[in-house]
Amino acid sequence: MKKLKLVTFCIIAILFVASCNKEEISTEIPQQQKNEPTQAQLDKLSSLNIETKDVTIENIPMIDGSFEKHLVSGDITISVTALEKYSDLEPVDNDSKQYRAPYIIAPRYRNIRILGYTGSGFALTSKMQTALSWAVFNYNVLPNTLNFTLSYGTDVAAADIVVYKVNGAVGGQSGFPSADGKPYKWLRINSGTNAFSTNVNEHVIGHEIGHAVGLTHPGMGAWIQGTPINVSEPSIMQPSFSASVDGELTPSDRLALNILY
Repeated sequence: MKKLKLVTFCIIAILFVASCNKEEISTEIPQQQKNEPTQAQLDKLSSLNIETKDVTIENIPMIDGSFEKHLVSGDITISVTALEKYSDLEPVDNDSKQYRAPYIIAPRYRNIRILGYTGSGFALTSKMQTALSWAVFNYNVLPNTLNFTLSYGTDVAAADIVVYKVNGAVGGQSGFPSADGKPYKWLRINSGTNAFSTNVNEHVIGHEIGHAVGLTHPGMGAWIQGTPINVSEPSIMQPSFSASVDGELTPSDRLALNILY
């Protein structure tokens, strides 16, 4: 599969916490309402090794026009009602390892139907649709038990993961698998991402799919035993990226997924 690489400019996009010597781009999605979390909620997030410095409670836009309250830490969102269902984790001791969320996809849910949404108001652009197909291909070629079936349309009820576009700068939002082993369903890609290359869109979507199946940012979650102590190359799960990314899973990403699944 041939891809055009655009490497002539460098703007850092923030998925979680990142900075750039030149220009910083916010990936925050405007919401109708933001609230401060309680100390108990922050303590629970901390027990999951999730950064709690800038956590907010936000009304996340859903495809049907409704909003759901989520705790938001960068590009990680956790439903307020589901927070207590996650098990506490051991504190991390090295932020260069590969880490996973409290739960991974259960065997019975590993044939994953992923939908690129094309309905009014939240439809993926043609570039995002191409990038989604590239990202899904990257996961499907791995020799493990995860299998993605990709389609485009509006039948969200039949999908396990729905990828849709929302207003915002470069980046996206996702969450972790549920306590019963289902992938996180609602992957939001910011509209500003479309201004960048297809590879950047592939990277953002691949990153958010990674969260949905249980990968976290380095230094978050639980170490995936068997992955290197020191990751020698950038992971697609790093919380920041440049406009020259190629959107591919790195060797450590592939190893981590193959160990988990």
